[in-house]
Amino acid sequence: MNYDTFVDQVAQRTSTSSQRAVELIEATLATLADRLTGGEVLDLAVQLPEPLRLPLRPTPATEAAERFGAGEFVARVALRAQIDESAARGVISAVFITIREAVTGGEFDELVVQLPRDYRDIVEPAMAPGATLRRR
Repeated sequence: MNYDTFVDQVAQRTSTSSQRAVELIEATLATLADRLTGGEVLDLAVQLPEPLRLPLRPTPATEAAERFGAGEFVARVALRAQIDESAARGVISAVFITIREAVTGGEFDELVVQLPRDYRDIVEPAMAPGATLRRR
């Protein structure tokens, strides 16, 4: 999936402009980079369009995943995107759905297994029909 298509998909799913969709995508990806190990972040980044790789760029300080639950994930996205937490949940789902559509080779499943069970509500809408979030 190319960059414009990715942004357009998120813009449609969140009923926002393309410019605002970019901000929402970046807020979600930066938070995801906080939560995933550096290796998984890199695996995801190489499958996304070049402009979306910047928020996923790991640093030595981010090599290890931060341990925080879904509530904290939503709060961080809300803060970064300057939206309320209810809106952030919809944004996260929209971005996750678009990530699943953009990546290949089971990369989305590999991402999901790094997240604890309390992420179920924000991750499952992006999963293939009939799939369930595995416990971590």
